Amino acid sequence: MSDLRELYQEVIFDHNRRPRNFGKLASANRTAEGFNALCGDRLTLYLEIADDKIHNVMFEGSGCAISTASASLLTETLKGKSLEEAEALFQGFHKMVTEDDAPVPEGMGKLTVLAGVREFPARVKCATLSWHTLQAALHGEHAPVSTE
Repeated sequence: MSDLRELYQEVIFDHNRRPRNFGKLASANRTAEGFNALCGDRLTLYLEIADDKIHNVMFEGSGCAISTASASLLTETLKGKSLEEAEALFQGFHKMVTEDDAPVPEGMGKLTVLAGVREFPARVKCATLSWHTLQAALHGEHAPVSTE
């Protein structure tokens, strides 16, 4: 089990050091901002949506390793997904990181590396910030998202 935990930690560190899809998306037609007051994480999520599908997604901001890795993994996972699939991923991810002893939902792929944050309640807000920001962007909410 420790080998698996080390692998998961390395994936998180890699996405923190070299976040994927980092930067402003000029073609975005939906955006949302998120803030985690506890850790100081801030991000802006940019989505390009057409025909009920996420064609592109990027983010900007700064935060702890968990927050940055979660946003990076989110962007990799969402490209090409339908809005319905994005909603299902949100629900599955939220369940995975907040419910003790819950099995990892099917279809989580690389997102599974973040399942361990449920053991550290203060870090759950870091992991879920980008996901709550995604919800705001998908639903056209303009107020910044806060994890408080």
